[in-house]
Amino acid sequence: MKKLMLICLSLTLLSATPAFAHLNPNEHGSFAAGFTHPLFGMDHILAMVAVGLWAWQIGQKALWAVPTAFVGTMVLGFVLALGGAQLPFVEPAILASVVALGLLVALAVKLPVSAGAAIVGVFALFHGYAHGGEIGAATQFGYGAGFAIATALLHGAGIAAGYGLNAVFKDKTRIALTVTRVLGGLTFIAGIGLMTAA
Repeated sequence: MKKLMLICLSLTLLSATPAFAHLNPNEHGSFAAGFTHPLFGMDHILAMVAVGLWAWQIGQKALWAVPTAFVGTMVLGFVLALGGAQLPFVEPAILASVVALGLLVALAVKLPVSAGAAIVGVFALFHGYAHGGEIGAATQFGYGAGFAIATALLHGAGIAAGYGLNAVFKDKTRIALTVTRVLGGLTFIAGIGLMTAA
């Protein structure tokens, strides 16, 4: 039990975000501004890592298809924002993504890969749109490449957490799955907290 608590505490501490604003692209460059953008928002971090955890829970083709669907659709949302398209309820949809993805992980919902990709894609559209709306003085390509890579790495962190837990518990997959479900539950609770604070 102590080992489980230590792992959960460590993962929670690793998900903490710095308490400072987004980087100024004029000082740090467009790529750095884009790369750090998802890392400075708890809503983005929780949702992105949850996508990776859920992909690990589903397994097989979902390991690449679900994160790829998220990143690809997120880029589409970014392009829509740059093009001036109007997308309603962006912030509520982002907060809803934290709650919904946390719940999917907590319940270890097994869906066909295409359905999982479609679900994360819907949420990704709003995340990408929000990134596009906050581009500021950054160049489009550098900024977009930065946040796409950071997002993929956060998905990878979720997948790695699943495999890491499996390794820690020496292939006792049931225990690793339980821990990821607990992390999903914590994500769900955090999402509810973010919604009530908004």
